[in-house]
Amino acid sequence: MTAVTPTRDSASRYRIEPTVMQALRSPRLLTREVLAGLVVALALIPEAIAFSIIAGVDPRVGLFSSFIMAVAIAFLGGRPAMITAATGAIALVIAPVAREYGMDYFIATVLLGGLIQIVLALLGVAKLMRFIPRSVMVGFVNALAILIFTSQLPQLFDVPWLVYPLVAVGLLVMFLMPRITKVVPAPLVAIVLLTAAVVVFAWNVPNVGDQGELPQSLPELFIPNVPLNLETLQIIAPYALAMAVVGLLESLMTAKLVDDITDTHSRKTREALGQGAANILSGAFGGMGGCAMIGQTMINVKASGARTRISTFLAGVFLLVLILALGEVVAIIPMAALVAVMVVVSIATFDWHSIRWGTLKRMPKSETAVMLITVIATVWTHNLAVGVILGVIAAMIMFARRVAHFVSVTRTISDDTATAYYSVDGELFFASSNDLTTQFEYADDPDTVVIDMSRSHVWDASTVAALDAIVTKYENHGKNVTIQGLNDTAAAFHGRLTGNLGAGH
Repeated sequence: MTAVTPTRDSASRYRIEPTVMQALRSPRLLTREVLAGLVVALALIPEAIAFSIIAGVDPRVGLFSSFIMAVAIAFLGGRPAMITAATGAIALVIAPVAREYGMDYFIATVLLGGLIQIVLALLGVAKLMRFIPRSVMVGFVNALAILIFTSQLPQLFDVPWLVYPLVAVGLLVMFLMPRITKVVPAPLVAIVLLTAAVVVFAWNVPNVGDQGELPQSLPELFIPNVPLNLETLQIIAPYALAMAVVGLLESLMTAKLVDDITDTHSRKTREALGQGAANILSGAFGGMGGCAMIGQTMINVKASGARTRISTFLAGVFLLVLILALGEVVAIIPMAALVAVMVVVSIATFDWHSIRWGTLKRMPKSETAVMLITVIATVWTHNLAVGVILGVIAAMIMFARRVAHFVSVTRTISDDTATAYYSVDGELFFASSNDLTTQFEYADDPDTVVIDMSRSHVWDASTVAALDAIVTKYENHGKNVTIQGLNDTAAAFHGRLTGNLGAGH
């Protein structure tokens, strides 16, 4: 007798070890989590500042947001060890609000975006991730990389000539440093070296202090001063919806990536709820909002080996300590260093394998087209949500077209030429059944016609309408038609709808 292994219950399926309590009891595990949190905090500083600048707000807005969201998601999120903070994706989506309407509308957008994320989580949007094709995900990542890169270009125009060699040196350090050691984040080394060079030689180049005031105290409650009316909602709702969708997409994609790396299962619906709550808390304290960060999460999970919420929590705490204690040092960081960091982030984010000739040669043209549609739509509109939605629609259309070609109809005549037999093969739905009526020889067939559906499946009302139309055409020629071979589900579906659609009679 074959032994049957019982399926794990829901609680054990989502139990991720080591747990927080196990890490707290183990000096070795706790040390690993603490060091991982410190490394992530150091890596977060330059990116939080750079994303603030992309969003058109003071650096402290992104720094506060990263602190609040990292700490909040440590308690609220569904994926342990995943890092949530201010991100380029969210910055790009909501930047027009700060630029055109001011800070109060900007914070109102963040708050509404978080609320929408909670509503989407309760509606089960996390389960819809299975319907996003890989080609759309690749296009999403590539478009994000392109937008992060192009957002750095304003920092390279109308600037002192020294900016260019500084950026070049920063890029060189970040490409070479990982080959020497990965203990200290390469972006941090580049920032320290370039800042030291600027201070020692007293070079006059744009720095972080020029972009706005850095925080000198803890974040305070921020209530946006906007009128609570329909006009305000019309202004902020489109940006809030885009922020919610983009944030959930990137967060759930990152969670799935960490699941694969750690061979564990995380609660995606809880993660979506946690992201929404963290964004509301971020907005309530004047933060710009954000989502899961793929780069920092990989530093935490893959490079540092963290596995619990301790590392995420400490990343936020260490970040706040660093900016409050070292705020004056942060202010003199040259913008060239941050540009170099963001260029490397964009290069690392881009899926270069997806555009290699060998990959393109093997990949179905339809999937390559979907990826390009996603990239072009996103870059053109500067809206990641628009690109993903158009990419999914394109993937659906191309899938329907491809499946539609799998349907075939074979005609045979009995030996006594008294009966025509038709065998229908394939999946029948709106895209394939519309041409079904053209596959039959109505005038030339004998008086008895048998249509065998045993090797096909009826999926929708369009197919039932097509079968009704076929029967009607034969009846108009005075011939008898029998449809046989429908499975139980298809037969029940056909029996319920046939004759009631008005298409064939």
